[in-house]
Amino acid sequence: MGLLDELLGGGQGAANNAANGGGLGSALGGGGLMAVAAALLSRAGGVGGLVNMLQQHGLGGAVQSWVGTGENQPVAPAQLSQALQGGGLGDLVQEAAAKMGTSPDDLMAKLSGVLPQAVDHLTPQGQVPEHPPGGFDASALSGLAGKVFG
Repeated sequence: MGLLDELLGGGQGAANNAANGGGLGSALGGGGLMAVAAALLSRAGGVGGLVNMLQQHGLGGAVQSWVGTGENQPVAPAQLSQALQGGGLGDLVQEAAAKMGTSPDDLMAKLSGVLPQAVDHLTPQGQVPEHPPGGFDASALSGLAGKVFG
């Protein structure tokens, strides 16, 4: 079973399971979006990997605002999609959208609101954390869904 298959089978523990290959949930609800964000972070190599990849693909200013302690700059869904495609994560987005029964454009519209908050949540001191040797710990996103969708 692939990462996304396991993620989509998850449900409540979606974000916690994403780092270990589990949990997207079956709808575009908070758990599902958090799990997609966790899967993107995991596949990119953690917060630092995702930040670097998005910066290299044209979202430098916006991404720095997400990491910093000020207000998060928005990013258009098309810009985020292009950056993720350029960084080799477009297949994950396509697969997640298909398995969640939505279009990639709809998923990107929702992710463009969630991903900045996820990065902001994971960098509370305005610093990208060191990537743990065992991989990205998606449990770090566990409290965010309630704040975003609560």
